[in-house]
Amino acid sequence: MAGDKEGVLLRIFKRTKETDQKTEQALERTRKGWFSNISGLFDRGKIDDEIWDDLEELLIGADTGVSTTQKILGDLQLRVEKEHIKEPEAVRDILKQELVGILQTGREKGRIWGEEEAPPDTRPAVILIVGVNGTGKTTSVAKLAQAYREDGDKVVIAAADTFRAAAIEQLKSWGEVVGADVIAHKQGADPGAVVFDAMSAAEGRDADVVLIDTAGRLHTKFNLMEELGKIRRVIERKVPEGPDEVMLVLDATTGQNAMVQAKAFSDVVPITALCLTKLDGTSKGGIVFAVADQLEIPVRFIGTGEKPEDLTPFDAEEFVDALFA
Repeated sequence: MAGDKEGVLLRIFKRTKETDQKTEQALERTRKGWFSNISGLFDRGKIDDEIWDDLEELLIGADTGVSTTQKILGDLQLRVEKEHIKEPEAVRDILKQELVGILQTGREKGRIWGEEEAPPDTRPAVILIVGVNGTGKTTSVAKLAQAYREDGDKVVIAAADTFRAAAIEQLKSWGEVVGADVIAHKQGADPGAVVFDAMSAAEGRDADVVLIDTAGRLHTKFNLMEELGKIRRVIERKVPEGPDEVMLVLDATTGQNAMVQAKAFSDVVPITALCLTKLDGTSKGGIVFAVADQLEIPVRFIGTGEKPEDLTPFDAEEFVDALFA
C-alpha cells in the first residue's frame, strides 16, 4: 500500500484552526437565526413553563423535528429537576451537553471512521457514497479523494452513476484535479460492471482507497434498491464483509426532506456515515440532530465550500459550540 491507513484516518479527523473557522462560517446563518434565539432564552432571569414552550417552538422551527425535540426537552427537564438546577445559564450548558450526546450517537459504526474492526492492510479500503442527485455527492467524492491524496495515498474512483453523463464527466475532471484514477464506462452502462472494474484496477494498481459514486433516484426506489443491491454484491465478491463505509450525502438546505432521504437509503443499505453539505445555505441546521437521533447515523464530515479541500471533519462539541457562539 502507498500509505499508512491509520495515519490517513487520523489526519482526516485532525482539527485545526482552519477547520474550526470553516465550521463556524458554515453555521453562521443557523447560529444567527434559530440558535441565537435559543441561546437567548437562557438570558432570562428564571426557568419557567414559558421557556420550555419557547424552546420547543424554536427547536422545531430549526428543523430539529418533533420527535427529536420532544426527546431533547424531556431529557433536559428531567436533568434540571433531578439536579435541582435553577440558573438559566446552567440549563443552557446542559442543553448543549444533550445536543452533543445526540450527535455522538452511532460513533462505533464503520470500519474506517468508526470503532469497528479496521480493514486489513492487504486490500484497499472501500467507501460507498450514496445520496440523491443535487446534494453535492459527486463533489464530496472528489473532496474525499483529495483528503486521501494529500496524505500520499493512491485513490481509485468508480464512476458508478452511469445514469447521468454529467456525473461521469464531472468525476473525470475532478480526478485530474486531485490526482485520482477514475474508472468509468459510457452513459447507461451497468454500474456493477463499473464497480467490478474499479475494484480490479485498485488491486492491480496497489491502491489504498476505492471511492464508489452511485446514482440516486428516489422516485424510482425499486430501481435504486436493485442497483445498490447489485453494487453491494459486486463489492462482496472482492470484499466478503462488504464496503468498509457507506456514506450518505445530505443537503442541509432541504430540511425535513433530508430525513426522508436518509430513511429511504437506510432501508436499502446500512448507512455508517453522514456528510452534510450546504450548511452555509440554510438557517435551519437543526436537521442534523434529527437524522443523528432518529436513525443513529454518525455525522463524519461537513461540506464547507466548493473547493477540493472544503471537506471538514465533524466534531460534535465544536459543532454545538459554534451554534451557541
